[in-house]
Amino acid sequence: MVSWVNEAFFYHVYPLGCLGAPRQNELSAPLTHRLPQLLAWLDHIQELGCNALYLGPLFESSSHGYDTIDYTRVDRRLGDNADLKVFSDELHRRGMRLILDAVFNHTGRDFPQFQDVQRHREGSAYRDWFHGMDFNKSSPLGDPFTYSSWAGHYSLVKLNQQNHEVQELLFSAVRYWIDEWQIDGLRLDAADCLDLDFLRELRRRCDQWKPDFWLMGEISHSDYRTWANEQTLHSVTNYEAYKGLYSSLADRNYFEIAYSLNRQFGADGIYRHLTLYNFADNHDVNRVASSLPDARMLYPLHLLLFTMPGVPSIYYGSEWGITGKKTPHTDVELRPALELASMSQTAPQPDLPGVIRRLADLRRQLVPLRRGAYRQVMVASHQMAFLRETEGERTLILLNAQDGSAPLKLPAAPDLAGTWQDVLNGDERIHLHGGTQSIPVPSFWGRVLRQV
Repeated sequence: MVSWVNEAFFYHVYPLGCLGAPRQNELSAPLTHRLPQLLAWLDHIQELGCNALYLGPLFESSSHGYDTIDYTRVDRRLGDNADLKVFSDELHRRGMRLILDAVFNHTGRDFPQFQDVQRHREGSAYRDWFHGMDFNKSSPLGDPFTYSSWAGHYSLVKLNQQNHEVQELLFSAVRYWIDEWQIDGLRLDAADCLDLDFLRELRRRCDQWKPDFWLMGEISHSDYRTWANEQTLHSVTNYEAYKGLYSSLADRNYFEIAYSLNRQFGADGIYRHLTLYNFADNHDVNRVASSLPDARMLYPLHLLLFTMPGVPSIYYGSEWGITGKKTPHTDVELRPALELASMSQTAPQPDLPGVIRRLADLRRQLVPLRRGAYRQVMVASHQMAFLRETEGERTLILLNAQDGSAPLKLPAAPDLAGTWQDVLNGDERIHLHGGTQSIPVPSFWGRVLRQV
């Protein structure tokens, strides 16, 4: 495992949206230097406690960034390669890590090699660069041939990752990104669609180029170990926990997330040796504030996000509790342009950034929250308790997701007997006698108890 990731807290920015870029790329238009505006965000990002940034997609594309045209040129709507160099240098000067989106499953239709196939058809030197190419049928977009797409979206043309030339193009892009911008890792878009042999070779090369380079894949289903293991990726997106984080609150059913965490990280947990990428929302799903019936639920939600196993991430704007829902036709509401200077005045939850900062501080101070084993202690509809422990240090987390302070009934657990300090709420000391015991927990909040 890449050692720095256990210590990481990610901030996720979708730059085309955040910086107000046009939704369509006029490829003949001059470039616009929007990327330097993100420099002003770095103080805010660090004040939250973040020490890593997931930024992307960044490279020249036709529209939303995942329909790539050129893997070596920053999208003209954001600026140029020099802008990214200045940004990366400043971010690394601050001691932060940078990971970028790697969109290797598919390209856009403006990708030069695909346009060559459009012109020359069977005679194109690139006819084998694309998966499922069939010159006996027509595509839904009117081409005199058809091809594999991502999820039926024919604007996204699937690459043939078994083609040696395709592999070398993508591997050379990664090497260029490392050499030019000193990036620290990649988030592999649509990783479940990528050829596993391709991923093994990507891992092998990245290990050679930069031994602490981190590969994380976008996976929303199945057994994460198929993609995250010693030969392919280091980590994947924890969509199972993402769903449970909000629905266990919205449905007043902590049993849901408790089941997931125990299945993933308990004594027999199938992912207990993986550091998964945890998030409450991102550029593809509804803002978490739109998924909760009561905004006060954001507080126990973030408390769980920062105390459960894995590495936490915050999607830009959600630290203020902004809302946004996807529709059948657009993700625009999920990816809004934001003015950093005005957010403190217009934020729906102006206190939430300070809470996130406190939670990030606790995670940094308490080793069990970053590296400890997970053990469920109790679960009820509105309440939950679990233990994180390393050799010689233990932290007990109590959660209350209901209106009003309520007693959380700990079951008999002799090994928990002793004095504990609530490091989240004024350092109150609580004595546990190891038997059944009720501990009052604040409304829509919790306790973080460190054994002393």
